[in-house]
Order: sequence, then C-alpha cells, then structure tokens
Amino acid sequence: MPLFLTRLLARLAFLSSWATPAAVVLFVFCTSWPLMALAEPADSDLVRPGNYWWYFVVTAATVGYGDLYPTSDWGHLVGVYVIIGGIVALTTVFTKLATVLEQAKGRRMLGSNTVDATGHIVLLGYEPGRTERFVDRLRAEGADRVVLCAPEEVGTHPMPSPEIDFVRGQLTDEAVLRRAAVPKAAAVLIDAHGDNEALAIAVAVDHLGSPAHIVVALRDTDRTSLMHYVDKNIHCVPWHLPRMISEELTSPGIGEVYTELMAHGGANTYSLRIPESLGSVSIEDCQLALGRKHGVTVLAVRDGAGTLVVNPSWQSEAPAGSVLYYVSPRRLSDRQVEDALRG
Repeated sequence: MPLFLTRLLARLAFLSSWATPAAVVLFVFCTSWPLMALAEPADSDLVRPGNYWWYFVVTAATVGYGDLYPTSDWGHLVGVYVIIGGIVALTTVFTKLATVLEQAKGRRMLGSNTVDATGHIVLLGYEPGRTERFVDRLRAEGADRVVLCAPEEVGTHPMPSPEIDFVRGQLTDEAVLRRAAVPKAAAVLIDAHGDNEALAIAVAVDHLGSPAHIVVALRDTDRTSLMHYVDKNIHCVPWHLPRMISEELTSPGIGEVYTELMAHGGANTYSLRIPESLGSVSIEDCQLALGRKHGVTVLAVRDGAGTLVVNPSWQSEAPAGSVLYYVSPRRLSDRQVEDALRG
C-alpha cells in the first residue's frame, strides 16, 4: 500500500513543492482536533491543547506510544483519519526527498551544478587518459579537492568521485568558470586542445580577477610571451611534460626552476666522476667543500653498481669512481674537485 501511494503521488504535479507535506499535515491537524473534541468525552485528556499536538505527532508518524489514545468509537475513527493523513504526508516528504536527491545526482553527473569550494584546484579542459593521470598525481600529492571543468562535448562526468567535482560548458564563458569556483581556487590548470584556445581561456580567467596560481600547458612555449600579455604571473609549462605540470600546480614556480636548469646560461646541471685518487668521500664533504669554493649543490649520486640516489643523505659515502650530479654556475674540472675535497 505505501509503495502504491508513493507511485501514485509521485505523478502529481503539486508534489514538486515542499509546501505540499506541510499543507497536508496542517489540514489534517486543523480538522482532526475539533472532530476529536466532538467525538471524545468532555473530560478527556486527549483533546487538551498541551496533549493533542503530541498525540497527533506520534500518531501521524505511525509511532504510537500509547500514552494518549481515543476511547470512543467515533474517536477511533478520527484516529484512523490522523494515521492516513500522516502516511500521506510522510509519503509526499519521501517522494520529494527522493526527487531532490535524484536531481542533484543528475546535475552533478551532467556538470550543470555549481561548485561550492575554496582553495581547490580547477582543471580547465579534458583529454581522456591524460586528465585522469593529472588527477591521480594531484590526489597523490595531497590535493583535497579537484574540479574538472570540461567542454560541452564531454557528456557526463568522466571520473565520478566524491573528491572530483564536474562542471560542463563553454570554457571561455564567465558563468561556467564561476560555477567551477575559479575565483576561489588555489590553482588553475588550462589544458586546452590548442594554444589559441588556451589563450582565450586565459583571458576569460584573468577577467575574473582570480588570485589563483594559473598554469597553462603550451604546445609551443614561444607563445609564453603572449600569455604574459594577459598576466605576467601566468606560468607556462610544456604540454608534453605532464609531470612538470602537476608539480607546478602543487609547488608554484617549480616549472620555472626546471626551465632555468635546462636553459643555457646561469646555473646549470652537470655531472662529474669522483677521482680514484680521492678514495671514498662523504656527501657532506662534497656539499660543503664544493659548495663553499665553487657554489655547487649536489643533487644525486650514482655508485659503481649503477644505483642512482637523488638527494643523498649527508651521512652517506660516495665510493671512488661514483658519479655526482650537481648544480653549478660552471662545469668543474677533475683538478678543481680534487683541490676542493683535499682542502
């Protein structure tokens, strides 16, 4: 019977409002009270104002504690009326609640909802496989919440997860960007289908005045200057280096460090082999002696067995013949290395 009532009432248009169950409850209460007062004896505790509302609530909710109940035949009939009215009211509540939940789920899956978030990461653009890898890296690096803002051709949420929100629409549309909470984001990645589209999206994001760290994946890094016309604080990263893009989102500025290390001039990355004449040396001696004399920072060491250790412990040893990888203003000769470490 309740299932039948649910299906029947779900088809009625007036159930689209939360006012419906309230109206049912109010109507049943206002009509049942005077009927109960007429049906019950004049000295009945049931119809007293302080008691009837409690009886009505527990009866309409089909709880029925039994502390108050009608004693006359007509009172029993009014009690049945209250029970039926309560079932109808509860049915309308559950029907409306189920509809709201279903609609919310549908809006989330279709990307038509508005995200309520702060300090999150927004990904503008979607490419199957590539975007999933971005999200996995960001989640692994501690990103609590990610918003995927995809173009209209992406029909439904490609990565349904409570931690990944989905917004769908034209990526240059201000309303779509606001639904993705771009103005309140900590970082924004623009990963478009092409550099021209990326430039247009960057203009739209800049128009919002977002304080977020904006990262643009470019296929042609020579277009970085065009992005800087939009905002000099936009960080451009090569499109084909997804690992660098992910790190730039979570560690702002690291992409620029990588670019400088790979560029000619200034500090650069080199390698050297520890001379056999020095024997085994400690990483601490390498860091201190080479750093003081030549401005060197040791990044990694590869021992004779071929094992590479990045950011080696200062307490570890580098056997003779090991290869050191370091950052320095210039390449060091074997003689410079020997003089520094012997000194």
